Amino acid sequence: MSHHTLAAVDLGSNSFHLQISRVVNGQLYPLDALKETVRLGAGVTSEKSIEPATAERAFAALRLFAERLRGLPNDAVRVVGTNALRVAKNANVFIKEAETILGYPIEIIAGREEARLIYAGVANSLPPSNHQRLVVDIGGGSTEFIIGHRLKPKAVESLYMGCVS
Repeated sequence: MSHHTLAAVDLGSNSFHLQISRVVNGQLYPLDALKETVRLGAGVTSEKSIEPATAERAFAALRLFAERLRGLPNDAVRVVGTNALRVAKNANVFIKEAETILGYPIEIIAGREEARLIYAGVANSLPPSNHQRLVVDIGGGSTEFIIGHRLKPKAVESLYMGCVS
């Protein structure tokens, strides 16, 4: 029987999410979760720069996350940034500070990878079905559409429109 603790951090345009789970025989068992409404996307100026006040709110959330993640090895934690960090011209400066606070690397993912991960999360949390599923995720900066069957996404799309943008 294998036991392993994994963590996922989603730096979204509206809110930041932390999920820590234990994996036992391929099954995820949630241990801890945190959600902080940062509104990173709303703090991106018309010049596509993250405002200092918004960055500070984000860093405060990441300090809380860092406390929960302490002690987990790098390969057990995946931190991803989505639309706000895809579009911000000063994202590299923000990410450097955020990685220092968090203690883990941050990966900016493309919209289609975001869609794939969303489908994986939904498909693994629902009872098995032989029917195709449509998953729609309206985020702060983008909206993802995924058609999948069982655990496999068949078609994914990400549009630059969300509840903030």
